[in-house]
Amino acid sequence: MRIAVSSDMDEPVARLLVEELRARGHEVVAHGALNPGSDPQWAVCSERAAREVAAGQADQAVVCCWTGTGASIAANKVPGVRAALCTDAYTAGGARRWNDANVLALSLRLTSAPLLREILDAWFAGEASQDAEDLGNVDHVERLDRGRAAP
Repeated sequence: MRIAVSSDMDEPVARLLVEELRARGHEVVAHGALNPGSDPQWAVCSERAAREVAAGQADQAVVCCWTGTGASIAANKVPGVRAALCTDAYTAGGARRWNDANVLALSLRLTSAPLLREILDAWFAGEASQDAEDLGNVDHVERLDRGRAAP
């Protein structure tokens, strides 16, 4: 799987994220502080990673900033992206299952090495629900992206 990764800071957990994804067999495209010469601002590098997902150039993305909040907000401004800020494995699994999230947002401050591995395990094990209610909610979000909410 091709995964776009962004971080506004070159922190140990961000480097570990890249190493862990590669060890799991994924191709990583780095943005921000993880790619020398790239703009490290959280809004800019998160948008770039998210746009790769929206354009089909990456299967998924992981965006990081100190709290994870700014990275998730920036990524969610890109139509077609459903970014979820996850601080635990249960949330990561649920984001994939119920929200069909395609971008994982992480906090550089809160995410330890063991927690990172647990979150990634749950994220990659999760599959989008085929339940009608869940599909309806994801469809509603897609209509919001296009500026047309449900009546």
